[in-house]
Amino acid sequence: MVGKADYEHEHEARARKTESGQATETRLLCFSCSCLVLVLVIGLSGFFGRTRVRGRSNMENSRRSFIKQVGGLSLALASARAQPAQGRPNILWLTAEDFGPDLGCYGNSEVRSRNIDRLAREGTRFTNAFTTAPVCSPSRSAFMTGMYQTSIDAHNHRSHRDDGFHLPEGVRVISSWFRQAGYFTANVKTAAPEVQGTGKTDFNFSPPEPVFNGTDWNQRAAGQPFFAQINFTETHRPFKRDSQNPTDPAKLTLPPQYPDHPVTRADWAAYYDMIGFLDQKIGSVLKRLADEGILENTVIFFFGDNGRAHVRGKQWLYDEGIHVPLIVRWPKTFRAGAVNDQLVSAIDFAATSLALAGVPVPTKMQGKPFLGNLPRREYIVAARDRCDETVDRIRCVRTARYKYIRNYYPDRPYTQINRYKETEYPVLRLMRRLQAEGGLTPVQAQFMAASRPPEELYDVTKDPNELQNLAGDSEHHSTLTEMRRILDRWISETGDRGEVAEDPAIASSWEKRAKENYDERLRKLYSAEGMTIPEWMK
Repeated sequence: MVGKADYEHEHEARARKTESGQATETRLLCFSCSCLVLVLVIGLSGFFGRTRVRGRSNMENSRRSFIKQVGGLSLALASARAQPAQGRPNILWLTAEDFGPDLGCYGNSEVRSRNIDRLAREGTRFTNAFTTAPVCSPSRSAFMTGMYQTSIDAHNHRSHRDDGFHLPEGVRVISSWFRQAGYFTANVKTAAPEVQGTGKTDFNFSPPEPVFNGTDWNQRAAGQPFFAQINFTETHRPFKRDSQNPTDPAKLTLPPQYPDHPVTRADWAAYYDMIGFLDQKIGSVLKRLADEGILENTVIFFFGDNGRAHVRGKQWLYDEGIHVPLIVRWPKTFRAGAVNDQLVSAIDFAATSLALAGVPVPTKMQGKPFLGNLPRREYIVAARDRCDETVDRIRCVRTARYKYIRNYYPDRPYTQINRYKETEYPVLRLMRRLQAEGGLTPVQAQFMAASRPPEELYDVTKDPNELQNLAGDSEHHSTLTEMRRILDRWISETGDRGEVAEDPAIASSWEKRAKENYDERLRKLYSAEGMTIPEWMK
């Protein structure tokens, strides 16, 4: 939570730009210019077909779209250190908690999302954006720094809160780079009377300086551009129903990994209702930007901090846990209504935002700009480590076609006890009860098994719910071997800190806290639902 101290020392924070930092920025300008040359040289060879524009697919439209998109990023890169801050666009991140691509613009006709759908119509919608972690604090630690959480020792959920742990040298939160470039930075808590945010940061490290200048972009100097974030909690549990316009549970389409049961339908309907509340707030933010006359000069990024909060979603490396919506709107530069299918990692958000603002991208940053026509990712990597009291280590590689998952604790069940999920996820309790009664389908029962395979491989083009494990299929042996190689190389090259076990006392401390926070509530829930108190609670 960012408080008064985060912006009272604005001038002191700005004065911290050292001679070393200026030299680094100059070197980065050279790197940015090199990227510009690369963009222009390889541009036409690969752009066509990567970005689709609804209703406008002829070659002339593609050519114009290329010129606009590449030109926009090229100008941003070339303008670093040459353009005064006042001439640069504002950058606004709209971050929804625990939110998958469950929107009308992504093909879901069962939700109400007209304002977010408008963003997609006026911007570029990315269909393959993934976070590097399936839970908030490691994911935010990653996309706010442009670094894999596993490279900066921020991979365990809610870690380093009280030990004064700092980021490695040369790694900063994105707002620090913007502030150095003359931007005002804000963690907006009240974007409109009906938009009351939390100002959530949730980092697994202690920043060496205030992260933001203030709590609203209206605190900036006249003419000063801003980088701001607004965090939306609507899609984070607990959910509530929309009493005025509730979603009809009977009309919903449920994924096959969940039991078709009134409890599941009610829970899913509540999630969809919360999407409607989120959409209303996005509309209020867009209205404010328009009323202030800054909408057209503000680059808007809308995305989720991790996947949806369902049993097999949040905390898991299936697409349900890491696949997020990503929409980027900047009508001055990018053609409206484009659909982009390239693979994007959430650590790329920071690099892309800096590039669009003409701010040099730090050479140490692992993320890279994904707009324009720089080389595309061939795969993304994500990681799951300890979540609260639940110790685990899982890694995955996701290409356009395949998902590879490596489980480092195959002797443990998927559904190890996590008191937060046991309490807040009614479908998890339902599945435990149905499992005991033999009421789950084979597909549903495999996630409730007492152990798991050491490796999983899915063809996501044929099996989007990732239910048919191909790791033991001889026809896919070469793919499995290649995915293993990619992950092993990534672990080595990025310095995956998950290779070193966390002090067990930390998990024990979290278990004690979880018992205090949840056990009494859980006993009441089990009693109300006719369930036996489990052994681990006795």
